[in-house]
Amino acid sequence: MALSLEKHKMPVQDPKVRAHNFDEVALGYDEETAVAEAERCLHCKVPQCRKGCPVSIDIPTFIGQIKERDFDGAIKTIKESNGLPAVCGRVCPQENQCEKMCILAKKGESVAIGRLERFVADRAMAKGEEIKPIEYADDAQKVAVIGAGPSGLSCAGDLAKKGYKVTIFEALHKAGGVLSYGIPEFRLPKEKVVAKEIENIEKLGVKIELDSVAGRLFTVDELMEEEGFDAVFLGTGAGLPHFQGIPGESLNGVYSANEFLTRCNLMKAYRFPEYATPIKVGKNVAVVGGGNVAMDAARTALRLGAEHVYIVYRRSEAELPARKEEVEHAKEEGIDFQLLTNPVEVLGNEEGWVKGLKCIRMELGEPDASGRRRPVPVEGSEFELEMDTVIIAIGTGPNPIIAQTTPGLDTNKRGNIVADEESCATSKPGVFAGGDIVTGAATVILAMGAGRKAAAAIDEYLKEKRSK
Repeated sequence: MALSLEKHKMPVQDPKVRAHNFDEVALGYDEETAVAEAERCLHCKVPQCRKGCPVSIDIPTFIGQIKERDFDGAIKTIKESNGLPAVCGRVCPQENQCEKMCILAKKGESVAIGRLERFVADRAMAKGEEIKPIEYADDAQKVAVIGAGPSGLSCAGDLAKKGYKVTIFEALHKAGGVLSYGIPEFRLPKEKVVAKEIENIEKLGVKIELDSVAGRLFTVDELMEEEGFDAVFLGTGAGLPHFQGIPGESLNGVYSANEFLTRCNLMKAYRFPEYATPIKVGKNVAVVGGGNVAMDAARTALRLGAEHVYIVYRRSEAELPARKEEVEHAKEEGIDFQLLTNPVEVLGNEEGWVKGLKCIRMELGEPDASGRRRPVPVEGSEFELEMDTVIIAIGTGPNPIIAQTTPGLDTNKRGNIVADEESCATSKPGVFAGGDIVTGAATVILAMGAGRKAAAAIDEYLKEKRSK
């Protein structure tokens, strides 16, 4: 049989149906499709796919195990490197990482590595995984992890497996970080996937303390000097929203994407009045930005009943930072893309509510420092869109609370914590940091990769400390 140069398609909900519900869009491979997709793997002598994985999963081995229908072996292989496989199988930008390096991608489409990871992880979850708790030594050293997002969870899981007693301190009332507050239910189910992945980490013996705001309830120094923690990992993410600084951004009906998505995902506004979190979208919604967060906000607004949802982005489609799959899903659902367009003012009525968005057309000029062509306003091209709600999704920065309450901790001009790229060590001995708090807003898997690196470095640091 000739080798197919195309991936097996992911079954999805019909766009007309899914645009009105919060059920998961992508439905996952069945066993036969997963095995057939695994059979597309060339099992290269020098596999490149693994080089593209930030957590270094042994991709050829787990795909080979799927091919042989050894699904238990496949999940075991994945979990040696990745503590959140059902999450990563859904939200990783595989097309820019492992799948980009796949040799098949040179001639056609790569092996669907992400879809296969999801299949194996979902199968293990449905079957019920037996996770043996770690047996800790009486004199096991203690590590505090601040932030229960992807980097913190990844770091904690690895450290627990190495025999350290780990406590995660999470500011919100639910663990998961961006997995719980940022990514919508229709891309990443909370009870079915996120809660179970976190439960598996807790089963190892990791303690999670919720409603614990570091820098307010306690400081990093207090954890080390008074609570007896031998090392601290900072994985507090980048949850501080950026705004454009244009007139009218303080009007009622203007949200940061962070607040809008947190209300929906973490506080369950989409199930109002069952949950007491109101959210107002109205008929017309504009989402400013072109990344995955912008797509998430636009598609959420549509599901909340908006009749017309716009993506307003200042560059062209070729420069959209969102995943191709998310853009395609948004278009299928009827999101209106206003490209090469930039807002200049949010217009309001006498009562202080949004009534419109004034925009200007843009054209692409010379490349800027990022290598992308710089958008330049087209003189005299201003126009207005009638609007009830405006959601700003142009990025986030670090919350300054940890840096402000931790003497000796270096930050850069953006407020990100300065940490060594390989060891994640900060300027403060015994304190490590990784994920978005260091890099600025990035991907779930990159944050997890940083968490794993930090766990290895903390292990080395504590062994050395103990031997002195």
